[in-house]
Amino acid sequence: MREIFQIDRPDLDFGIYRILNSREAKINDFLNNRLPQKIQEALSDSRQQNSVYSHLLTFFARYYDEGDFISQRRYQGNQYAIPYNGEEVVLHWANKDQYYTKSSENFSHYRFTLSDGKTVEFRLVEADTAKDNRKDSDKRVFVLAKSHEKIEIDENGDEIRTTIAPTELSDDGNYLTIRFCYQESKQKQSDCITQAVDTLKSDEICQKWTELFSLAPTEKNASRTLLEKHLTDYTAKNSKDYFIHKDLGGFLTNELDFYIKNELMNLANLQAAEAFSELEANFKLIKTFRAVALQIIDFLAQLENFQKKLWLKKKFVSQAYYLITLDKIDPKFYPQIAENQKQLDEWQRLFNFHYEQAVGFSQISAYPHLVVDTSLYPAEFQAELVFSLSDLDEQTSGVLIHSDNFQALNLLQARYKEQVKCIYIDPPYNTGGDGFIYKDNYKHSSWASLIHNRLTLAKPLLNQAGVFFQSIDDNEQSRLRFINEDVFGEGNFLNLFVKKNSGGQQDSKYYATIHEYLYSYAKSKNNFQAGREDKTEGNYPYLDKVTNLRYKTQLLRKWGDKSLRSDRPNLFYPIYFHQATNTFSLKRESLSDVEIYPMLDVNTEGRWRWSKETMIQNLNLLECKKIGNDYVAYEKIYENSGDSTKPFSTWIDNVDNSTGKTLIKNLFKFDIFSYPKATDYIAKIIKFSGNETNSLILDYFAGSGTTAHAVINLNREDGGSRKYILVEQGEYFDTVLKPRVQKVIYSENWKDGKPVKNDQGSFNGVSQIVKVLKLESYEDTLNNLQLQAGGLFDFSADVNEDYLLNYMLDIESRASLLSVNDFAKPFDYQLKIASDSAGAYQVQKIDLVETFNYLIGLRVKSIDDQRDKRGYVLVEGDLPNGESTLIVWRDMERLGYEDIATLFDKLGINPRDSRYDLIYLNGDHCIATVPADSDEGFNVGLKLRPIEPEFLGLMFDV
Repeated sequence: MREIFQIDRPDLDFGIYRILNSREAKINDFLNNRLPQKIQEALSDSRQQNSVYSHLLTFFARYYDEGDFISQRRYQGNQYAIPYNGEEVVLHWANKDQYYTKSSENFSHYRFTLSDGKTVEFRLVEADTAKDNRKDSDKRVFVLAKSHEKIEIDENGDEIRTTIAPTELSDDGNYLTIRFCYQESKQKQSDCITQAVDTLKSDEICQKWTELFSLAPTEKNASRTLLEKHLTDYTAKNSKDYFIHKDLGGFLTNELDFYIKNELMNLANLQAAEAFSELEANFKLIKTFRAVALQIIDFLAQLENFQKKLWLKKKFVSQAYYLITLDKIDPKFYPQIAENQKQLDEWQRLFNFHYEQAVGFSQISAYPHLVVDTSLYPAEFQAELVFSLSDLDEQTSGVLIHSDNFQALNLLQARYKEQVKCIYIDPPYNTGGDGFIYKDNYKHSSWASLIHNRLTLAKPLLNQAGVFFQSIDDNEQSRLRFINEDVFGEGNFLNLFVKKNSGGQQDSKYYATIHEYLYSYAKSKNNFQAGREDKTEGNYPYLDKVTNLRYKTQLLRKWGDKSLRSDRPNLFYPIYFHQATNTFSLKRESLSDVEIYPMLDVNTEGRWRWSKETMIQNLNLLECKKIGNDYVAYEKIYENSGDSTKPFSTWIDNVDNSTGKTLIKNLFKFDIFSYPKATDYIAKIIKFSGNETNSLILDYFAGSGTTAHAVINLNREDGGSRKYILVEQGEYFDTVLKPRVQKVIYSENWKDGKPVKNDQGSFNGVSQIVKVLKLESYEDTLNNLQLQAGGLFDFSADVNEDYLLNYMLDIESRASLLSVNDFAKPFDYQLKIASDSAGAYQVQKIDLVETFNYLIGLRVKSIDDQRDKRGYVLVEGDLPNGESTLIVWRDMERLGYEDIATLFDKLGINPRDSRYDLIYLNGDHCIATVPADSDEGFNVGLKLRPIEPEFLGLMFDV
């Protein structure tokens, strides 16, 4: 049983395994002693006892696969049933009632630091994918990569060959990379680890890294090395714990009753009984089996519910800072900015800006769009700068969030509910080579849970006129439509756009695939107004020398449906092109005039799009082109015509994703991100969402930051004030996404990593305030848990057993989760935050102030951070319902029970006046309060409220 549930793994010291290992003795005692004792006491017949064990094993083995629970509702034997309530069509997949919790970031690379400060990285170089008719059903394992040659084609079509070795040492000798492949194999993962360790022991590079082969023993494996320990952790993290069930106890209890009815009480068994005593013995066996199984279910449900609570818990803001252009900053701060060497170094690295000490800080005044990164400055300076910004949230142009997107969306619910106009995402396509990590045999269902979980959280953020766009390819397109309609409803489907990609997949077995898709759904179709596509977009290859305007041409002859003469006889007539004057008329004026009819071909008569009256009024818009021996009439469409049309569902145009790669190379000089979308493509999508220029755009699969780039470019183009929220968890958040946003703020054009001025001699930068948030991760939550026994084990065995099965995890973990006591010194609250993927951490302070702002959905107007000088922070803003709110945070050692009243008097804060609708304050106090009334005059609670119950209630509101 322990093997089925994977709850006896002392070799794993991360996540929930570390928690269970700390209570290993009590869990083992229950499974090895208490359960057998219960069965023996209930059943004296050893055969019946063995039958109970057999049924327990059979029942639970149905639903567990290497520690992961799989919701397979059994009908009988190997037949399954799905939940169905009479719907015409029902959508179901294996993991529908589970949360997908994996991080592809830990899948592609795993880093740890040795005692001498040197770093080791396991990097995935190949993930085996199912192709053609081969089923993706065999078990996959991590194996040490073999030396091989990698062949790639660059933008120019040239072949690039690179040798990939299993190990590689950095130039400075401080960074060791060990490469692995993830592929199908009949071998066990443990055997592959042993083989990898043996091979690396003889590797010329690894032999010099002796600490890798030092002992890191366990009770069962005294000879385990440090390398083996990390390989075990790495492979385990990526082969188990993919899901958390939403209601495991309820599911297993229902399944247990179904199992008993079908397997233990079926009609055939009852009819075969020759005496009532046989039925009586069978009923006794069933009663014992059910009682024991329910106890096991209680324990499993406790474990699963505990993980669900931690997964759904709103995550702390571990860091918050701003990126601010100089023109938004009071010049009084310029001298301190110019003295910050870290900032100057960053400007040189990002913008090729060289500060000249001799000129002084006045030099930076000439560059209003230099981006100040407040994380590079002391906390006191950052506080003063942020306080100087009025109406902070209103002025903030963008929010960049470094976090798992589920956790970010969960935290954003109160603040941005029904605020977003357009959501665009470019999720992993589940091709096998896109970094998406899935459980073997559950490739599509793992992906479906990932998408569905996050769609469910994203939908409430859309306003009633909002629209959702989602890129995808053929691999999951058909399944995605059902998932989308499960969340948005079939009636809110808008369109499935088809987009042409350059080149195509020439390695496809049958046809070269040259397209992908873009799904669009409305939050409420009745409230959505689609943006119209400007016909003047695109290439305008011609210049009118008379008007000096650029234009493109369109056939004057009607095409498509009803384009024959017989359809509109009055629209078939000749027009005359005067070659000498390059003009048109409806009458022949000389023998050299060319007579033009709207012919579809030599033998088929067509028709014009215009009547004779319209033709006469627009003769100046006509142009003649000679094609072969024929003269063809065209209409000239000028760049500033302002004409518009609805976007076509078959959207095949000149927006090429390869331009996204070129743009990245221009920004950073090197190809540092694979397959970025083209900025123009995202800009088109945003325009499709509506014609507003002040909308909010969300992208929670942000990648390299193309969506922010597109929003900034659109605002630069039309003077709009669109805002953006981007969420990304990858390591390239700091190396690609954030610096990309900084760069495109500073300059519109780039080449070889350097800004390029336009024809007017300007970088054409834009004014921005961008907020950057980093959130606690689910892994951080698990790593900060410590179980502390509460002394209940002095009670009877039955009480201890009930405690172990139902309450242990919740009660013993309370001290390591946020508690009321932590609010006494809220500016000193700390957590262990992971510093690498192997579990190393740094203890750092957590921003309770920012976390609470998001929990209550505060629209922040100002933050007066006096924590270092005076021991308090004041936050002013409005709640989603419009209530004016003040939040007062204090260090209670510096501002105690009576001191806070003095502070309120000094700052002119009086709960009895009408300056604020609500005031929040942490800790006990002696300040008199009054009831807070609603607009209708009803009492809705106290005006002065404690922070603690609100904070804890909202954070754990799951």
